[in-house]
Amino acid sequence: MKSWSDKEKRRRMTAIAGILRERYPEVRCALEYDGDPWRLLVMGSLSAQCTDARVNLACRDLFAHFPDAAALANAPLDAVEADIRSCGLYHTKAKNIIGASRMLIGEYGGRLPDRMQELLRFPGVGRKVANLLLGDIYHMPGVVTDTHCIRICGRFGMYPEREKNPLRVERILSPLIPPEEQSDFCHRIVWFGREVCTARAPDCAHCPVAAAGLCRHAALTQAAEKSI
Repeated sequence: MKSWSDKEKRRRMTAIAGILRERYPEVRCALEYDGDPWRLLVMGSLSAQCTDARVNLACRDLFAHFPDAAALANAPLDAVEADIRSCGLYHTKAKNIIGASRMLIGEYGGRLPDRMQELLRFPGVGRKVANLLLGDIYHMPGVVTDTHCIRICGRFGMYPEREKNPLRVERILSPLIPPEEQSDFCHRIVWFGREVCTARAPDCAHCPVAAAGLCRHAALTQAAEKSI
């Protein structure tokens, strides 16, 4: 199957975004941050190599003990580590979220900045988390290249499925997804990846994207089955 032009990829991604919008009209972030920018900053940092469900569970205790940035900024390291131990890499993550809380209070007066380069200064914040914050808090365009996004958009045919580099994927997808769709698209792709296009067994037979002829993986699978 030949590769598509950028124009064709944009057409396909616009159509896919529409299908996902119809399937998940009331989209929300999988991290339960209750609209608090500081909580999303913390939870985004904790989500590295950890499921959203695990972060949500751990943060119930964390936020009960340290309910705001000022409290966490002054928290004992061992107490924070105990609350987030289940998230993995808890030594580093505890230092990061305490440091990020101190920076938020000390340098920004408690208000989360709205520029990528400033967000990247926070401990534990890379482009994935920064794009999540910009999209959810400030409604700015940004592609959150988490594992669901990387896996599924590769299956759609936007780049080789073996591609796993988040920055390369972000640079590929950013011009293909309409800017006004990017933040919600990334939330929708998470739910789609859990319900339909799972890591182990994508349900192509019941996939609306495959049914619309917009998924390369499904087309190749169908062609292979017909040739047997």
